[in-house]
Amino acid sequence: MHDETDPSDSSTSNPGPLARLEARLEALESRIAYQEHWLETLDQAVADKERRLDHLERLSQLMQTRLREQHHALQEQEDGGYSPEHEVPPHY
Repeated sequence: MHDETDPSDSSTSNPGPLARLEARLEALESRIAYQEHWLETLDQAVADKERRLDHLERLSQLMQTRLREQHHALQEQEDGGYSPEHEVPPHY
């Protein structure tokens, strides 16, 4: 009897080397696509955090400037002899 099974037929229980290679290639392509997706996601997250950090640094600098201004204003009040602790409340 003559066996007419096509060697490229993937329905056999023992896949040939080409079928195994194709399966491995598909698995690698899938992994690369998944990793590219996560790389893009992480890149976007880093960019968002960088923008947020820049905003917080500007806010911190602004707060430091205002705190410094208030500190200088308080020092000027103390140097001028005026102190709110010595002021008598209006109900006395």
